[in-house]
Amino acid sequence: MSAVDDPRVTFAELSEWRDDGRRYELYDGEAIVVPAPFFRHQRVAARVHDLLREYEEATGGVVGIAPVDIVLSDHDVVQPDIFFVRHDRRHLIDMMDAIRVPPDLVVEVLSRKTEMRDRNRKADLFARFGIPEYWIVNPVKNTVEVHRNSGTRFVLDGLYGETAEVRSPTLPGLVFSAARLFVK
Repeated sequence: MSAVDDPRVTFAELSEWRDDGRRYELYDGEAIVVPAPFFRHQRVAARVHDLLREYEEATGGVVGIAPVDIVLSDHDVVQPDIFFVRHDRRHLIDMMDAIRVPPDLVVEVLSRKTEMRDRNRKADLFARFGIPEYWIVNPVKNTVEVHRNSGTRFVLDGLYGETAEVRSPTLPGLVFSAARLFVK
């Protein structure tokens, strides 16, 4: 099949689209509109970002928050709510371009409209491209699921309620109370 016959959208093509005010992700070349999140989602995402910003300052890594394109391949582009790249890989990031390396941690704060995709298709994509750790933060149930990559898929490393102490399996020294993330 030639590139002319390939109906999949590439990141280069997506970058040329007229700005229509929407956010898009690519899953094997299929363009998916990312809906706007609800307010509590954004408040919890901001708390996760603050936590990882403190870890960035302590370790020299770098944290990012959506919308930022993470180009995993020409046909796979995601915008996780929050992501983190460790200090020893920070030099791989061009601050003036899309991220073109898999982060060490990706975090999705669940929304009703995106939960199925976050738990399935997006998680499979993150695992396939070797992202070591994936958090799913539920702002309704006040829980944090920490998943680690088994090599082919994510396995649950821990499910933490709002009063639990969360420990990252791949980011050394990252330990925090889950209560920090949940705003009343």
